[in-house]
Amino acid sequence: MKEKTLLKKIEIDFKVMVGKPVIKGTRLTVEFILNLLANGATIEEIIEEYEGLTREDILACFLFARRCLSETEFMPLEREAA
Repeated sequence: MKEKTLLKKIEIDFKVMVGKPVIKGTRLTVEFILNLLANGATIEEIIEEYEGLTREDILACFLFARRCLSETEFMPLEREAA
């Protein structure tokens, strides 16, 4: 699936979840889905738990996060001398 098509699955509407990015047609935020994955849930488990979600919805969350991070500059942290 093309990136443009995947990104259409994510929407930002200030009337839904205070404008946080969500999977279109749900109140499931990208942050929530990524948190589930970061804490060990599998894509299959999430799809099973949240009726109507698809694998592409989850992939759209990854893509959205990657796009956001690519526009962020990171500064290396320096260790303080002990």
